Amino acid sequence: MRLWHEKLIHLLPKNQLLGQHRECCALRGNGWKKKHKTVDYVFTYSPYHLFIYHVLVMEEMEKRGYNVSAEWKDKNYRGKTAEKYDNLKEEIIGSPIYKEHNIEYLADCIENLRDKGIHLVVEE
Repeated sequence: MRLWHEKLIHLLPKNQLLGQHRECCALRGNGWKKKHKTVDYVFTYSPYHLFIYHVLVMEEMEKRGYNVSAEWKDKNYRGKTAEKYDNLKEEIIGSPIYKEHNIEYLADCIENLRDKGIHLVVEE
C-alpha cells in the first residue's frame, strides 16, 4: 500500500493510477486507521486530506476517460460498508497535501516505480 507523491499522479501508467484509486477507496473506507507502515502517516491527518488527495486521482482518471462513481466525490462517503462521515470538516490544504511527500519521498516513489520497470520524468 502506498500513496504516490502527488507530483506523479498525472504521470502514472494506467495500472498504477487505477490501483491508486482502489487504495484511496480502501483507506477512506474500512481501511481507515488500519495499521500499514507505508501509509500510517495518513492517519495523523484529518480524513479530509485523504479526500483531497483522492480528488486529484479521480480528476486524472476522468481526464483519461475513466468513469468514477459519483459517490466517491462526496467528502463524507466511505464506501458501501463504512459509515458515512457526518459533514466532514473542510480545511484549506496546501501542497503537498501530506508534508511527508517531500523531495526525498518523491525520489523514493520514482525509484519504486523504476524497480517496476516504469521510468518517469518529473519536471520541477
